Amino acid sequence: MASWNSTSLQVLYNVFGWIAFFSWSISFYPQVILNFRRKSVVGLNFDFVVLNLTKHSSYLVYNASLFFSSSVQRQYRKKYGFNQMIPVAANDVAFSTHAVLLTAFTLFQIAIYDRGHQKVSKTCIAIVAIAWLVVAICVFIALPHHSWLWLISCFNTLQVVMTVIKYIPQAVMNFRRKSTIGFSIGNILLDFLGGVTNYGQMAMQSIDQHSWVNFYGNIGKTLLSLVSIFFDLLFMLQHYVLYRSKNKPVAPKDVVSKEPLLKSSGNSRLEYV
Repeated sequence: MASWNSTSLQVLYNVFGWIAFFSWSISFYPQVILNFRRKSVVGLNFDFVVLNLTKHSSYLVYNASLFFSSSVQRQYRKKYGFNQMIPVAANDVAFSTHAVLLTAFTLFQIAIYDRGHQKVSKTCIAIVAIAWLVVAICVFIALPHHSWLWLISCFNTLQVVMTVIKYIPQAVMNFRRKSTIGFSIGNILLDFLGGVTNYGQMAMQSIDQHSWVNFYGNIGKTLLSLVSIFFDLLFMLQHYVLYRSKNKPVAPKDVVSKEPLLKSSGNSRLEYV
């Protein structure tokens, strides 16, 4: 089992990791608090929340399995080298657990607060159903051969796909409304800090070990940071530049149209309406 070569880099690794944990974890609260104060979830895209729950649930399975399971760790080292460090840290598991709980609580708020005419789109429901069906098939394939690393890699792939997809409905809703009212920018600023420090944590380990296996051995974590940073920058552009003058309080009934953001087309691809 590999060990750290530099105490300074190990300290920075832990500092970056826990900054990412607190930033990403706290990032859920501005939206929860905003919903509570308004007693309304109008302006928060429900597809975003549902896809987010699928994303964090699959990421929790991946992180917890690779961090706690000795069988998965043996398979990882067999594939990437016995001198490689496990690319999942305690803060990754802690963040995933917290994220699942807070996202589920946000869904609870959606159930009890004013929703206006908003609802979860059929396309979103179909995406989530297909995603978990594919995961179930992967489980049956992995069981006979005990391919645990391959199986959790499927969960990791799912979280990457969900990370890419989940931001799109909210970004499009902001574009259609020409406003970010109802969607907390505090969430985005903290998410951006988490993405940057998460990437920094991985860099510290790679520099210390003189190896980039940490990045492609846990490609899900790498893409998670990069995709999050990209969409966070987009949301900041919408909030502070494009729709800055239009972010004025309006009545909830005037915020969104009656039409769902996403709908299914005949050829089974996403269309924005």
